[in-house]
Amino acid sequence: MVIITEKLAKAYLMKRNNWLKLAISVVICFGVAYLGSTATTPKIQSWYTTLEKPFFSPPNWIFGPVWTLLYALMAIGLYSVWLKKDRLTDKVYGWFWAQLILNSLWSWVFFGMENPGGAILVIIPLWIAIYKMRKNFKFQLPYLLWVSFAAILNVSVWWLNR
Repeated sequence: MVIITEKLAKAYLMKRNNWLKLAISVVICFGVAYLGSTATTPKIQSWYTTLEKPFFSPPNWIFGPVWTLLYALMAIGLYSVWLKKDRLTDKVYGWFWAQLILNSLWSWVFFGMENPGGAILVIIPLWIAIYKMRKNFKFQLPYLLWVSFAAILNVSVWWLNR
């Protein structure tokens, strides 16, 4: 009886701990999203509208839902790796943290500094970090594809406005 109770207690604590890990993963990823949005949001209706954009540039309203989904997938990816204790290595997490920092930095360079050319220098290592990260983190292919598209869009905006 004591063994069963002990197992139930451990299972309860494990589930509770898992919920906490999921919550922390969500807070981390959406915290970074918020940081990037503080540079982006004020510029959407001002500076960004003045730029020449390529014909394939999506409407502004599409970026919010896409990025919300991508940050949710990042959180799920972080949570899934965190649950697998045997894969906890600095290298695995290093690519995740690198892409997260570069992601926010790109927003600050492109929108905050109004510098599409400088943003190209950020989006290249961002793409590499996502590529490396996606091997260990689940559901990151849409993120890699979107940043690939964003890189083409970034270069095009820079080219059209140089």
